[in-house]
Amino acid sequence: MTGGHDSATTTGVRGSTVDGILRRSARRTPARTALRYGDRAWTYAELDDAVSRAAGVLRGTGLAGGDRVGAYAHNSDAYLIGFLACARAGLVHVPVNQNLTGDDLAYIVRQSGSALVLADPDIAARLPEGVTVLPLRDSDDSLLARLATTGPYDGPEPDSEDLAQLLYTSGTTALPKGAMMTHRALVHEYMSAVHALDLRESDRPLHSLPLYHSAQMHVFLLPYLAVGAENTILDAPDAARIFDLVEAGRADSLFAPPTVWIGLSHHAEFATRDLSALRKAYYGASIMPVPVLERLRSRLPGLAFYNCFGQSEIGPLATVLGPEEHEGRMDSCGRPVLFVEAKVVDEAGKEVPDGTQGEVVYRSPQLCVGYWDKPEETAEAFRDGWFRSGDLAVRDAEGYFTVVDRVKDVINSGGVLVASRQVEDALYTHPAVAEAAVIGLPDERWIEAVTAVVVRGEDVTEAELIAHAREQLAHFKAPKRVLFVDALPRNASGKILKRELRDRFSTG
Repeated sequence: MTGGHDSATTTGVRGSTVDGILRRSARRTPARTALRYGDRAWTYAELDDAVSRAAGVLRGTGLAGGDRVGAYAHNSDAYLIGFLACARAGLVHVPVNQNLTGDDLAYIVRQSGSALVLADPDIAARLPEGVTVLPLRDSDDSLLARLATTGPYDGPEPDSEDLAQLLYTSGTTALPKGAMMTHRALVHEYMSAVHALDLRESDRPLHSLPLYHSAQMHVFLLPYLAVGAENTILDAPDAARIFDLVEAGRADSLFAPPTVWIGLSHHAEFATRDLSALRKAYYGASIMPVPVLERLRSRLPGLAFYNCFGQSEIGPLATVLGPEEHEGRMDSCGRPVLFVEAKVVDEAGKEVPDGTQGEVVYRSPQLCVGYWDKPEETAEAFRDGWFRSGDLAVRDAEGYFTVVDRVKDVINSGGVLVASRQVEDALYTHPAVAEAAVIGLPDERWIEAVTAVVVRGEDVTEAELIAHAREQLAHFKAPKRVLFVDALPRNASGKILKRELRDRFSTG
């Protein structure tokens, strides 16, 4: 599998590419504001020109088509320009969590074979010794600074089947794997997002989650650039800043994982600020507790909620539950998006009847073409043309999917399988529970004891929470133990790292 090439085709027909998304919008609405970050604003024409010049900067360093380029930086306009410049120059972008350090950081940089890393100067020193670094911004020799002295790139363009990005998986259960995403796969995913999430040119979206993560970049920022919307990038999901922009009429659309929505709903100003301009609320990356969603909908009855579900390997959007579909199925993740086919199968890969629990598998042009330099893991994930998601779910007769758990997170308690999500939802109905994660811990009697790890919002005892859970669940599903912590471990996309909880409390 090649990542790119430098030979032009005789026909010049290359199909859709990631950078072509921006080029078409720039030709359609050149003077419209495309992007705001801090005190900088870019029209579509200006942003497209900056991407071409940045592509020239990257190729000027000696990089060849298919070379990998790491991105280790905070949110900014420069981050987006760097990504699109890689796409235009036929390079493979490798987004890296800017919070990684040490061996975790070195693993991705080295496993991907990144020949260059675009980095913010304040964190560049964390990179492994010997890595070639190009500052993204905030220095005289940065990518952003060099745009003024570099001409637009006019070299070979990528093909739609070339690699555009290596999306490293979250690594909640093992070392991250680099999902190989082609231009073709990502463009299909963008169109699925536009269609399923009702993205419009008139929307004013805020992008506050990390841009290295596939959800913020590929489900929202790039699709919104495709439709010609005015985008605002924030450094982080700061509640006060979000409230200010909504009240000022600068934002009416926001994506955030449940952890951020929980934080916003608990913020002291949530009940008093005028948030009526907020029209679209998107959530995903992990399961939204139903009681939390009900609380948000009660406070903002006119807000349209969309549940987005998927994983890196599919770009990442796979299913959506729209606003009009929430009633009566608020625990569902919806139905497959435009370019995704999904079914539920048993351990042998045979499709199970509706209403039967099994693993979700996908077939789609949005899918990655495998894992970078991991042929065994690729063969394990793709079977008979379908991608094994690792998610345990149920499909109903109307085609709606409800995720029960990750396959690896199901608890075997006394020989009976217990889904952690059902227990978590029961705990979230108690007002003292701010956050909860349910895991199985080794137990001589039960094989695995259902154990709740809880962050308290107010005083409550272990006995009180167990009794509360037993009022709603069969006793064998209720927690045997409740452990209290100050915070739950998460990866940068907001997913709870249950592996870390199991490791921590199995030995403690």
